[in-house]
Amino acid sequence: MAIPTARYSETATVKIDYEKCKACGLCVKVCKGAPLYLENNKVKIDQTRYFGCIGCGHCVAVCPTGAIAVEGRDITQTSFIDIPVEETRAGYGELMALMLSRRSVREFEDRGVEQEKIDKILAAASTAPMGIPPSDVEVLVIKGKEKVREFSDDMLKLIKSQKWIFSKPVLLLMRPFMKREEYEVVDKFMYPAIEAFEEMRKENTDYLLYEAPLAMYFHVSPYADPADPLITATYAMLAAETLGLGSCMIGTIGPMLKSGGKEVKEKYGINIRNQPGIVVIFGYPAVKYRRAIRRNLAQVHYY
Repeated sequence: MAIPTARYSETATVKIDYEKCKACGLCVKVCKGAPLYLENNKVKIDQTRYFGCIGCGHCVAVCPTGAIAVEGRDITQTSFIDIPVEETRAGYGELMALMLSRRSVREFEDRGVEQEKIDKILAAASTAPMGIPPSDVEVLVIKGKEKVREFSDDMLKLIKSQKWIFSKPVLLLMRPFMKREEYEVVDKFMYPAIEAFEEMRKENTDYLLYEAPLAMYFHVSPYADPADPLITATYAMLAAETLGLGSCMIGTIGPMLKSGGKEVKEKYGINIRNQPGIVVIFGYPAVKYRRAIRRNLAQVHYY
């Protein structure tokens, strides 16, 4: 039984070169779709077991003799590359230095982001894990300050058309059916934010996407884990930091597109049925941050 995604509804195929296979069992150990199993000291394939081959590629990646081939669900033998040698990988210290250096940047220099850097951000983002392979994450890339401003204006029109939903009278009517936290978020943040967007736009200031020269909207199909675009966007932000770019997540747009915006989705090639995602803006920082900020988790609880 194959696990369906927006892109594939069938299993990938698995082939074993038994002349190379040593029946070590590593492939069986890491195979969670479970078409691989050991019987009489031989690795066998049965696509009817559990989920069949989901195309994760773990069996190929772990095989010490290169005896396994996987094709399908967006994976081929050319998809596999050698893992970078340990000397080239960042250690914990380097990783922490990168993450502590990252800030949410909303002030950008008046220059565009080169296509080469956009390609590198997308390449890094494509390495992000996903709930079920292959990734169903789609990315809308809006390149250029004018186009980002156009997208921002279109979103502001959409937000204004839905403003009544967050108004005081509607909130009072809906209050008995809302959780306290939901009510407070709408009352104390959503409605005031919409008003701020409108007021700043009257002054020709983009308070939604901050005049960024580059924006990306990460979103997924109804089949995917809703966390997938957030993880992919995070990878993109960290990649941007290594390229000398600042970035910032904008969480306002996804929920607005969920509740409406069919025309906006069609204009920008966003699948009508897709789940809401997250927008990330990018650009060269116009200010230099001189200090990192230590943050704390709300709670760490051991059981």
